[in-house]
Formats: sequence, structure tokens, C-alpha cells
Amino acid sequence: MTTSAPASTTRVIDLRDGLSITLQDLGDPAATTGVLMLHGGAGPRSMGGFAAAVSRHARVVVPTHPGFDGTPRPEWADSVADLAVAYLDLLDELGLRDVLVAGSSVGGWIAAEMALRDTGRRIGRLVLLGATGIAPEPPLEFADPAAIGPVRTGELAFHDPAFRPDPATLGEDQKAVMAANQRALAVYAGDPFCHDPKLRGRLHRGTVPVLVLAGEQDGIAPFAYQRTLASAFPRATFRPVAEAGHFPHIEQPEVVLEAIGAFADAERESPAH
Repeated sequence: MTTSAPASTTRVIDLRDGLSITLQDLGDPAATTGVLMLHGGAGPRSMGGFAAAVSRHARVVVPTHPGFDGTPRPEWADSVADLAVAYLDLLDELGLRDVLVAGSSVGGWIAAEMALRDTGRRIGRLVLLGATGIAPEPPLEFADPAAIGPVRTGELAFHDPAFRPDPATLGEDQKAVMAANQRALAVYAGDPFCHDPKLRGRLHRGTVPVLVLAGEQDGIAPFAYQRTLASAFPRATFRPVAEAGHFPHIEQPEVVLEAIGAFADAERESPAH
């Protein structure tokens, strides 16, 4: 017996001041709770398989950050804070509550900033996947794909060579999209690269439970950094993911799904809820 794939629609939602969000909506469109998935510099395709798997259990919304994949970006939208507010507005528009926000790389930074600004209490928990956001402590540092090039980026991002993209096989259109996405990333998180020096000092204000999933072979946002990130939240669970780099949800999807399920179950049973 085969199970049909959950329904998926792509649409554009207009928010404010010329800002529109292109999103993929998977699962039951009538559900009033679900998962918001936030991609990093690799773009929304890096969340595709993960979103499809999770959508068999919950409604999943995957927005494209304005400026990525050719989407429009108003000039004023130029920071992670702007994205955080935009996605809180998006949750308002969609009428979603008790939302699990899952953020990959800089998407994890956006998720953290959302949780700190969530006056409407729409967010129930965070899952951070190879996330950035706080300042790395020397000698640790983030690898900048724009500086090291696609080959080295693939080596640092993926433990398994089979997942590393081969630039020689990419068409000109694909290369153009990747270059444009890196420019968009630089607008939002380029200086200082992929972090806010003051964010760590604000994270103690976070009240929602957080799961930090760290690939043990992450060469983009190092494993030791991920442990420090988890320690900055008052209610965080740290989970190493073996044989995975910067995208544990791509290299070890079953392990990640199991970890998220266990995390959600534990939180539901917690006396704090």
C-alpha cells in the first residue's frame, strides 16, 4: 500500500510596506498549528526533503527569504531582525499558534530572534539545525561560502561526499541563482558574518524550549559552537548527530525526525506545560 504525498501549494502573501513572502504550504491547509521551516544561505531547496517528511505528520510552511531564488526584496528589508518580524507577521496572517519553528543555519538565527519578539505567543518551540546567531568564540569561526568557494563549502558542509554538489555539473542558471542567494545572505547577515555580537546576551529572555541539533562533522558552524549556542538558552536540549555536517536534516533525516519527535513528546509531558 502506498501513501499519497501530502498536498502542497505555493503562494505569495503580501505583508506590509511592499514586503511579500513566497511560501510552500504542505499538509492540511486548514490546520491552525504546524511547523515553520526557515532555510539558510543554501536556499529553500535545502529544506525540501525534510519539509516533505515532516508534512506527513503536521502542516509545514516553508517561506523563501525575500531576495532568495529570484523573489523580490524591498530595500528596507535588510536584516535578520526584519525577517524575524516578517515571519511573526506571517504567522498572524496564517492564524497559526503553538508553532514549532525549525531553522537551518542562519534560519536558526532568525528563529531565535522570532522567539524573543513573539509577543503574540504563537511559537511553542524551536529546533535549530546547524544554526548560527551568536558570536563564535575564537579560535572558532564560521566558514563563509562566498570566500572559500563551492568545492570547499561542500567539503565542510557535508560529511558524506555523496551529498556534496559538483560545481561542474551545474548549469549557468543554477550558478546564477546560487550567486544571487549568496548576495541576499550578505545583505541580511553579512557584517559581521552570520551573527549578532549582542544576541547571546539576550537569549536568557527566551521562554520556549529549544532543541539544538548539531552535526558532529559540521565545518561551517563548528560542533563546539553549537554546544555553546545551546548553553545560551535557558531551556535547551543539545543533541549531537553523528555522521552529519552542516545539514543534519539532509544527511541523517531519520535521526533528526526521531530527535524532534522525542523532544516534542518530552515537552508535552513537562510540568512546565
